[in-house]
Amino acid sequence: MTTTTTVVVERRVAASPGRVWEAITDLREMPRTLSGVQRVEVLTEGGFGVGTRWRETRKMLGKEATEEMTVTECEPPDRYVAVADSHGMHYVSELSLRAEGPDASVLRMTFSGGPADGRAPGFVTRLLARIGARAVSKALAKDLDDIARTVTSRY
Repeated sequence: MTTTTTVVVERRVAASPGRVWEAITDLREMPRTLSGVQRVEVLTEGGFGVGTRWRETRKMLGKEATEEMTVTECEPPDRYVAVADSHGMHYVSELSLRAEGPDASVLRMTFSGGPADGRAPGFVTRLLARIGARAVSKALAKDLDDIARTVTSRY
């Protein structure tokens, strides 16, 4: 039996899905858009889509962490899914948009993580997952606030 921890947050944004999509897929601007992101190194050429890869450095729980993300699904301007594998864990991030009237959107972020090898985690890993889920939820909510601030201040 494997254990995957999933966190979902969403927020209404006073901007069209197209404007929000531009902000969430502009990787080079990400450190200016998201206060939790310190650096981004884009690893692929061309536009944002399936196969796009980047290294994202964040500070979480007082420590700096760099993860390499790869887009595995992309349906502009509705959603994208990016994955990362790190320290024996497999992470999946999904950002999705839903129009709410002509000039508003609901942005949803779903983040899940579990053992990459499919083995069941031990007690300490399960405990850390619960503590980590709260930290991830707070970080994702902050990301949503940052995105909303960015798209409403740019226009």
